[in-house]
Amino acid sequence: MVPVRLLENKRLWRSAGAPATRTQMHDLFVWIVLRVVIGGRAGYVLFHNSALYLANPLDALKVWHGGMSFHGGLLGVFLALALFSWKNKLPVIPLADAIAAAAPIGLLFGRIANFINGELYGRAADVPWAFIFPHDPSQLPRHPSQLYEAALEGILLFAALRFLTHRTKALRRPGVLTGSMLVGYGMARLFVEFFREPDTRIRLTGRCRLLVLAARLFGVRRFRLSRLSARRPEVSPEMG
Repeated sequence: MVPVRLLENKRLWRSAGAPATRTQMHDLFVWIVLRVVIGGRAGYVLFHNSALYLANPLDALKVWHGGMSFHGGLLGVFLALALFSWKNKLPVIPLADAIAAAAPIGLLFGRIANFINGELYGRAADVPWAFIFPHDPSQLPRHPSQLYEAALEGILLFAALRFLTHRTKALRRPGVLTGSMLVGYGMARLFVEFFREPDTRIRLTGRCRLLVLAARLFGVRRFRLSRLSARRPEVSPEMG
């Protein structure tokens, strides 16, 4: 697991060491998985086709039918980090950085699952790599926007964060990695929005872009705060 490997690489952290142990990180992973499922499903129910779920509330529990919201899942991750850090008296921002480094992997597999399920497809297109998705009523060739997102939010973003952790020692500056992940995700998502088919069940194209913009602004804010804190001199344990 990527966060565990980062924790065990002492060269990547400040002299105080990693923010958690291997056992604590495994426990945190369980917390995050549960809250990602709950938050992702709640976000989908609230923002996607809420009228249907108001009429049939029990359908909201049928997660096997699909339907997860990234922004709801992201809020679930923040909640899990905050509660776990508070309970175990751990620094929340360095812990979030370790999780942020692995987030693109989850996004990669999530977008591949969207592609396999034939959901969240792109706009009609005449490019040679266009696909006809079985659940598309129009049966028109469309952009495989799920694969665009997998490449940008998954592979490219993971490579960029890997460069930051191992080449620039970004984990020694709390908040840099979390901010970079949010900014990178926001940029990738805004780009792919030009190729995605708007969900006709919701009037959410503008709202989605606002949520993505909010994630980017939060990431920029977190990045700036980390730079300010990095200016404070690090006290070596040998200095007494």
